[in-house]
Amino acid sequence: MDAEKLSQRWFLAAITYFVIGIGFGVYMGASGNHALFTVHAHINLLGWASMGLTGLLYRSFPAAAQTRLAMWHFWLYQLAAPMMLLALAAKYLGNKDAEPVAGAASVVVFVSVLLFWWAILSARHGKAAIKPQ
Repeated sequence: MDAEKLSQRWFLAAITYFVIGIGFGVYMGASGNHALFTVHAHINLLGWASMGLTGLLYRSFPAAAQTRLAMWHFWLYQLAAPMMLLALAAKYLGNKDAEPVAGAASVVVFVSVLLFWWAILSARHGKAAIKPQ
């Protein structure tokens, strides 16, 4: 996939999380219930901020966007981040069984970020980490 398309995917995901994060913040403010403020912060950081910056970095390193690592990064992150956020919310609402789910999903998010790091560093040094698709 070319850098422009991959960047757009990250930007679309980021703007979706931005809407969710702001909406959730408005809800918390209006209801006076701030029990899930940690989840709100994670939505904005892992969603809006991190995904937006990821889109910019793939534009800055277009060779990285053309690797299989980039696609693995995208899909692992997009599957694990919402699972982690929902499990985190469930945990803070008192469901202790959600904690291992949040932990496992956070490990998958971390693995996807390692793939991103590898793709960017490989592209920076002119080596394709995993050949283009």
